[in-house]
Amino acid sequence: MTLRRLGSTDLKIAPLVLGGNVFGWTADRAASFAVLDAFVAGGGTMIDTADVYSAWVDGHQGGESESMIGEWLKASGKRDDVLIATKVGMLPGEGGEKLAPARIAAAAEASLKRLGTDRIDLYYAHQDDESQSQEAVLEAFGKLVDAGKVRVIGASNFHAARLKSAVEAAKTSDLPRYHVLQPEYNLVSRTKFEGELQDYCVTENIGVLPYYGLASGFLTGKYRTKDDLSQSVRGGRMGELLEGTGKAVLDAMDSVVEATGATHAQVALAWLIAQPGVTAPIASATSVKQIEDLLPAMTLELSKDQLDALMVAGA
Repeated sequence: MTLRRLGSTDLKIAPLVLGGNVFGWTADRAASFAVLDAFVAGGGTMIDTADVYSAWVDGHQGGESESMIGEWLKASGKRDDVLIATKVGMLPGEGGEKLAPARIAAAAEASLKRLGTDRIDLYYAHQDDESQSQEAVLEAFGKLVDAGKVRVIGASNFHAARLKSAVEAAKTSDLPRYHVLQPEYNLVSRTKFEGELQDYCVTENIGVLPYYGLASGFLTGKYRTKDDLSQSVRGGRMGELLEGTGKAVLDAMDSVVEATGATHAQVALAWLIAQPGVTAPIASATSVKQIEDLLPAMTLELSKDQLDALMVAGA
């Protein structure tokens, strides 16, 4: 497996990022530690989280995932073996909300404390905040970079026009630029990234780390019928996918699975890894069995015909 350079930065990562949204939520301490251990043992290098994970759960306040990862980093002694990515912008607190400069500063300190580290390797604006000027936001991130608390900054859930204006603001104001984009992108959800946004990332050498790489589990192939949907709390969303391009995509994936011997999850991730501009998709797991199913995607190479067939099926 070859590490991939993340955009124009000096960071190099394996072609699969571990999503940490489940840690401290659907994965308890033992499960979280086991998944993290297996991911690193299998060659994984970057762990993705956010300060807001998992504030949506009753009784949670946010920071649960970061805290769990921090506990694992301390217990395992593997801080220098991994890169940590986290985000600001969806959890209100000290300093305000969204991307208010004071909020960015306070949130970074809180994340560093929960993670038990002196640096965040990749710090994202979790969502755009048009109430703040691009320059004010980038200046706030820049102070963290200058202090050595953040190495690289990225943007998540930005539209093309706003990403472009942020990059231009960085160039004209001599501020740090977004080197990474985290968009929603997978075989059955392509319109938010493909086209102008993807082209811009390729042109500007912005590394792309897509989330929802498995479409919340749909692309594992386990949702095929109404009975399958009834077994999932995500049944409604899965039903929408089946009624759209989902069935055609699954049929095309079946052929690739048969030809390669890979699993549906591996095929879905390998397709993403092969897309222009994409450095590595993000996927989460709640068990060692699940992570062991995902890891082979890092070395699975699909043929041009297979990639094209999947592309056509999801069009």
